[in-house]
Amino acid sequence: MNYIELTDKALISDNDLSWDDLGGGIKRKIMAHNEQLMLVKVAFEKGAIGTLHQHPHLQMSYVAEGSFDVTVGDHKKVLKKGDVFFAVSNIVHGVVCTEEGLLIDVFNPAREDFL
Repeated sequence: MNYIELTDKALISDNDLSWDDLGGGIKRKIMAHNEQLMLVKVAFEKGAIGTLHQHPHLQMSYVAEGSFDVTVGDHKKVLKKGDVFFAVSNIVHGVVCTEEGLLIDVFNPAREDFL
Protein backbone atom coordinates (compact mmCIF):
# COMPACT_ATOMS: atom_id res chain seq x y z
CA MET A 1 0.00 0.00 0.00
CA ASN A 2 1.44 3.36 -0.95
CA TYR A 3 1.23 6.59 1.05
CA ILE A 4 -1.71 8.01 -0.97
CA GLU A 5 -3.85 4.88 -0.37
CA LEU A 6 -3.01 4.94 3.35
CA THR A 7 -3.86 8.65 3.65
CA ASP A 8 -7.19 8.20 1.85
CA LYS A 9 -8.22 5.52 4.33
CA ALA A 10 -6.76 7.23 7.40
CA LEU A 11 -8.33 10.69 7.02
CA ILE A 12 -12.07 10.55 6.43
CA SER A 13 -14.39 13.54 5.98
CA ASP A 14 -17.99 12.96 7.02
CA ASN A 15 -19.25 15.07 4.10
CA ASP A 16 -17.53 12.74 1.60
CA LEU A 17 -19.67 9.78 2.68
CA SER A 18 -23.35 9.15 2.05
CA TRP A 19 -26.04 7.67 4.27
CA ASP A 20 -27.65 4.31 3.49
CA ASP A 21 -31.39 4.40 4.27
CA LEU A 22 -32.23 1.18 6.10
CA GLY A 23 -35.94 2.02 6.40
CA GLY A 24 -37.99 2.28 9.56
CA GLY A 25 -36.45 5.62 10.47
CA ILE A 26 -32.86 4.34 10.51
CA LYS A 27 -29.92 5.28 8.31
CA ARG A 28 -26.29 4.15 8.44
CA LYS A 29 -22.97 5.59 7.34
CA ILE A 30 -19.87 3.36 7.31
CA MET A 31 -17.11 5.76 8.29
CA ALA A 32 -14.02 3.54 8.20
CA HIS A 33 -13.05 -0.11 8.23
CA ASN A 34 -10.46 -2.74 7.60
CA GLU A 35 -10.76 -6.48 8.22
CA GLN A 36 -10.31 -6.16 11.99
CA LEU A 37 -12.25 -3.00 12.85
CA MET A 38 -15.23 -0.95 11.65
CA LEU A 39 -16.75 2.36 12.78
CA VAL A 40 -20.34 3.11 11.74
CA LYS A 41 -22.70 6.03 12.43
CA VAL A 42 -26.35 5.03 12.81
CA ALA A 43 -29.02 7.76 12.90
CA PHE A 44 -32.45 7.03 14.39
CA GLU A 45 -35.70 8.93 14.19
CA LYS A 46 -37.75 8.98 17.39
CA GLY A 47 -39.55 5.63 17.73
CA ALA A 48 -37.20 3.76 15.37
CA ILE A 49 -36.30 0.25 16.50
CA GLY A 50 -32.94 -1.47 16.21
CA THR A 51 -34.47 -4.95 16.37
CA LEU A 52 -33.08 -7.46 18.85
CA HIS A 53 -30.35 -9.45 17.12
CA GLN A 54 -27.00 -11.12 17.69
CA HIS A 55 -23.78 -11.59 15.74
CA PRO A 56 -20.28 -12.98 16.35
CA HIS A 57 -18.71 -9.50 16.30
CA LEU A 58 -17.79 -7.54 19.41
CA GLN A 59 -19.72 -4.26 19.40
CA MET A 60 -19.35 -1.07 21.41
CA SER A 61 -21.86 1.71 20.82
CA TYR A 62 -21.50 5.32 21.93
CA VAL A 63 -24.66 7.43 22.23
CA ALA A 64 -23.62 10.62 20.42
CA GLU A 65 -27.10 12.16 20.45
CA GLY A 66 -30.57 11.36 21.75
CA SER A 67 -31.94 8.73 24.09
CA PHE A 68 -32.37 4.98 23.68
CA ASP A 69 -33.96 2.11 25.57
CA VAL A 70 -31.14 -0.43 25.26
CA THR A 71 -31.30 -4.19 25.80
CA VAL A 72 -28.13 -6.27 26.11
CA GLY A 73 -28.83 -9.85 27.15
CA ASP A 74 -31.07 -9.72 30.23
CA HIS A 75 -30.13 -6.11 31.01
CA LYS A 76 -32.23 -3.08 30.04
CA LYS A 77 -31.39 0.57 30.61
CA VAL A 78 -32.12 4.04 29.24
CA LEU A 79 -28.93 5.46 27.74
CA LYS A 80 -28.44 9.09 26.74
CA LYS A 81 -25.78 11.26 25.11
CA GLY A 82 -22.34 10.27 26.38
CA ASP A 83 -23.32 6.74 27.46
CA VAL A 84 -22.03 3.47 26.02
CA PHE A 85 -23.16 -0.12 25.68
CA PHE A 86 -21.00 -3.17 25.01
CA ALA A 87 -22.38 -6.26 23.29
CA VAL A 88 -20.04 -9.25 23.45
CA SER A 89 -20.07 -11.91 20.73
CA ASN A 90 -23.43 -13.59 20.15
CA ILE A 91 -25.34 -11.76 22.92
CA VAL A 92 -28.84 -10.58 21.98
CA HIS A 93 -29.04 -6.78 21.89
CA GLY A 94 -31.14 -4.00 20.41
CA VAL A 95 -32.41 -0.44 20.90
CA VAL A 96 -35.56 1.64 20.77
CA CYS A 97 -34.96 5.32 20.07
CA THR A 98 -36.97 7.46 22.50
CA GLU A 99 -35.49 10.80 21.39
CA GLU A 100 -34.03 11.33 17.90
CA GLY A 101 -30.50 10.04 18.17
CA LEU A 102 -27.18 8.93 16.78
CA LEU A 103 -25.12 5.88 17.74
CA ILE A 104 -21.45 5.44 16.90
CA ASP A 105 -20.91 1.68 16.56
CA VAL A 106 -17.50 0.01 16.60
CA PHE A 107 -17.21 -3.63 15.52
CA ASN A 108 -14.43 -6.20 15.75
CA PRO A 109 -13.96 -7.75 13.29
CA ALA A 110 -15.55 -5.61 10.56
CA ARG A 111 -19.15 -6.41 9.62
CA GLU A 112 -18.71 -7.82 6.12
CA ASP A 113 -22.51 -8.04 5.83
CA PHE A 114 -22.58 -4.20 5.90
CA LEU A 115 -20.25 -3.85 2.90
